[in-house]
Amino acid sequence: QVQLVESGGGLVQAGGSLRLSCAASGRTFTIYTYTMGWFRQAPGKEREFVSTINWSGDNTYYTDSVKGRFTISRDNAQNTVYLQMNSLKPEDTAVYYCAAAPRFKYGSAWPVRAGYDFWGQGTQVTVSS
Repeated sequence: QVQLVESGGGLVQAGGSLRLSCAASGRTFTIYTYTMGWFRQAPGKEREFVSTINWSGDNTYYTDSVKGRFTISRDNAQNTVYLQMNSLKPEDTAVYYCAAAPRFKYGSAWPVRAGYDFWGQGTQVTVSS
C-alpha cells in the first residue's frame, strides 16, 4: 500500500513562512527514485502545479507565481519531500498536495499533473492579509 502524508500546513499572516513535508510510507514504497511534485487547489479552482523535483534533487521547476519564494527539496534517506514557502501571500491559500511519479524513475522533474500516480490527502495553507 502506497501512502503519502503531508504535514506543516496552517494559518499564517501575509509575509510569513511555512514548511510543508511529505512523508512516504508503505511496506515496500520508497520515493528515492521517483520524481515528486507539489500541487495546490484553491476553493472553486482547478488543482494546479506548484513545484517538482527529480529523484536526485538537482532538477527542479516552479510555477511562475512562486518562483523566488518557494523552495522544493528532498531527503531520500528520510523518504521525505519538502516545500519551504516564504513571503506567503493571500493568493497562496489552498490545499497543498504532494504527489509521486514512479513512471519517471531516475527521470527529470515533471511539471504536469498527468503523470503523477500517487497523491496525498492534502494539507490546508491559509494566508491572512
